[in-house]
Amino acid sequence: MPRGNKSKSRVRQKQQQTREEAESRRIFEEAATVVEKQLLSLSFVAEDDLQSSSATESPSTSQASREAAATTFTYSGGFHTTAESKKDEEQPCTSEFLSPDHSGSDLLASQVSVLEQFLLYKYEVKQPILEEDMLKIVSRKYHGVFAGILKKACDHIEVLFAVDLMEVDSISHTYDLVSKLKLPNNGRMRADTGLPKTGLLMTILGIIFLNGNCATEQEVWEFLNVMKVYAGKKHFVFGEPRKLITKDFVRLRYLEYRQIPDSDPPRFEFLWGPKAYAETSKMKVLEYMAKINKKSPSSFLLHYEEALQDEEESTSQRGIQSWH
Repeated sequence: MPRGNKSKSRVRQKQQQTREEAESRRIFEEAATVVEKQLLSLSFVAEDDLQSSSATESPSTSQASREAAATTFTYSGGFHTTAESKKDEEQPCTSEFLSPDHSGSDLLASQVSVLEQFLLYKYEVKQPILEEDMLKIVSRKYHGVFAGILKKACDHIEVLFAVDLMEVDSISHTYDLVSKLKLPNNGRMRADTGLPKTGLLMTILGIIFLNGNCATEQEVWEFLNVMKVYAGKKHFVFGEPRKLITKDFVRLRYLEYRQIPDSDPPRFEFLWGPKAYAETSKMKVLEYMAKINKKSPSSFLLHYEEALQDEEESTSQRGIQSWH
């Protein structure tokens, strides 16, 4: 190849790398901010205090979350409302309340938040989720838009915890929150209790993918710090995150954690582990990150193309194996 063409090729590669890095930073910043806000809204449903008699919140919590906090948690009987706004009583229930123009409504947000807490409570105590119980949680005035309220609650839970609400019995209309990855105890790291850790793992897999399939420890913690998740500081959902990430996820072979060659002082990096490759894909992880950012996976053009290519290669490989 002539020298001039080689130079142009290097320039194009450099420009593409710069675009990829800029896109990754943008995705990280937007996603971390979204997750941090949603974690804040759930901060009063702390893992170690889930069985308390009432919910408490930080002063910075939104008005919608404060209204949700007016719903008192009772361990034996689920939820019951202790205060209702007169505005709620006067407000007619129509599907327009689920439109984008009304998505910030305190009234609707409080219904979503209460249902979200109920679903997480049922998950935490390993009890089946019945449709009839979910309808009891939502104010009767909103039963006409229950499907939309449930979708919003499930979307929030999926973003934070990477679990999906799935019907396990179509006759009794029983549901369960199911982890996107086959972590022990359906996403819990302890057999007896705890909220799912799958969301944190999927997020880290996303960081690795969007950083060129290898992310330094510093890059991972920069993202997590925006989410108010800090090494060495116990988190109300994730426990001690450094141990969870560098020990537990590595032991389960979802992550590889290795020293960067010739680094002095030693620095470390993360890669996908064999269990991650076996149980998910770049496309699924990109879809998860895109959902956090409320965008289509194809809007992340460069990474979407890589994920598509990876899907095609995996399909081709499966075809070869089945042929033999």
